[in-house]
Amino acid sequence: MSVNLLIHIAEEGADAERLATLTGYLRKELLQADVADVTAPPAGEAPPGSRAIDPSLVGALLVDLGQSMTGLESVISVIRSWLGRGQPAGRGVRLQLGDDVIELSQATDADQERLVQLFIGGHSATAREPS
Repeated sequence: MSVNLLIHIAEEGADAERLATLTGYLRKELLQADVADVTAPPAGEAPPGSRAIDPSLVGALLVDLGQSMTGLESVISVIRSWLGRGQPAGRGVRLQLGDDVIELSQATDADQERLVQLFIGGHSATAREPS
């Protein structure tokens, strides 16, 4: 069974087109990490007669980590690097793995590192437990 990480990116003042562009850049970088795949999350069924995309999917990526958690650290490393190259303020990333959520944005490097280690540590322990 694959483990999936849902990523939502945001940038202060960004419109849907800008978020789509940023999402494309991040996707290209994530595909170089130790992951099975990086895609757009599946959209629910559109209401009859609607032509708009689901706004909650703009800026979203679904990362298939495969059957182990080894790719999680490399994915988070890529994301932190990508955040560091962003505009000085206003860019953030929300990661969701199961029911756990972590948000990375303008926190200090030390604070981000503590959050990331807690997030990874909790999931690494879960991945090692027998089914």
